Amino acid sequence: MKIVSQIKLPIETEMELFEKKFSGAMSSKVALLNRITHYVVNRKGKQMRPMFVFLIAKMTGNGTVEERTYRGASVIELIHTATLVHDDVVDDSNRRRGFFSINALWKNKIAVLVGDYLLSKGLLLSIDHEDFDLLKIISVAVREMSEGELLQIEKARRLDITEAIYFDIIRQKTATLIAACCAMGAQSVNAPKEEVEAMREFGELIGIAFQIKDDLFDYGEEKIGKPTGIDIKEQKMTLPLIYTLNTVPPKDKRWIINSVKNYNKDKKRVKQVIAFVKDSGGLEYAVSKMKDYQQRALQILQKYPKSPYKDSLELMVNYVIERKK
Repeated sequence: MKIVSQIKLPIETEMELFEKKFSGAMSSKVALLNRITHYVVNRKGKQMRPMFVFLIAKMTGNGTVEERTYRGASVIELIHTATLVHDDVVDDSNRRRGFFSINALWKNKIAVLVGDYLLSKGLLLSIDHEDFDLLKIISVAVREMSEGELLQIEKARRLDITEAIYFDIIRQKTATLIAACCAMGAQSVNAPKEEVEAMREFGELIGIAFQIKDDLFDYGEEKIGKPTGIDIKEQKMTLPLIYTLNTVPPKDKRWIINSVKNYNKDKKRVKQVIAFVKDSGGLEYAVSKMKDYQQRALQILQKYPKSPYKDSLELMVNYVIERKK
C-alpha cells in the first residue's frame, strides 16, 4: 500500500465526505467560475492539509470529529488554493502539479479574481457559522505567509540571508499553514487551549522539516518534478547554500555570491556551485537540522496514547523527510 493511502486509512470516511463538502463550498452562480473551480478540484494534490486537520481532530477528540472540523478543513483548503492561484500569477508560472495553471489557461486578471473569490468563500464559510476561533487561526496564517514571501523578496535582492532569517522566512512561508491545519484540527473539536498550541507547534516543526527537504531536492539526483539547481537559478537562498556561505573562506564566499547573482543561468557554473556546496558539508548540515525538527515533532506526539490517528501522524512526519518528491 502506498504510504499516503496508509496515512489516510483512519480518516478515509471523513476525507470522502470532505471532498463533497469542499466541492459544494466552491460553487457559484457564475458559469465561468464553476468551470475554473471544477478544473481546480479535479487537479488536487495529495491533500496533506485536510489530512492533518482530520487526524489531529480525531487524535485530540477521542476518535470523533465535529461538523466544524469539515468547515475548518474546507477553509484551509479554500485559502491554500487561493494562495496557490495568486502565487502562480506572482511567479508567472504556467504549470502547477504537472497541469496548466489557471493564469496560463485564463490569463492573470481572471486568476487574481478567482483567488479573491476563493479567499472570500473561505472567510464567509467561517463567518456564516460563527466559527470565529477557526477564522482567527487561518487569518493569522495568511498574514504570516504574506510577510514571509515579502521578507524573502527583500532579502533575495541582496543575498544577505543569515540562518536565523532563513528560518524566519520558512516558518512564515511554509510552516505557518501546516501549523494552522494542526491547530485547526484541535480547535474544531474544542480541545483545551494548551493542546491547540501544542498541535500548532507540532505542525510548525513538520512544516520547517518539509521545507528543508525541499531545499535538499535542489542538490539531488532524483527526478522530482523540479530540475536540479532551480533554486540557484532563481537566486533562492536555501539552507545548504547559507551554511556553505557562512563557513567557507571570504574568497570562496565571493565566488559563490558572484555565481548566484551573475551566472545563475550558466548551467556549468550552477553545477560547480552545487558541487561546492556538497563538498563543504552543506547537505549533511541541512539533513541534521531537518532530522532535529522531525524528532521534536515526534516528541510532541509521545504524550498521546497509541491510536490509529497517532500512528498515521507519525507516518506523516517520517514521510515528510523521506519523500522522493
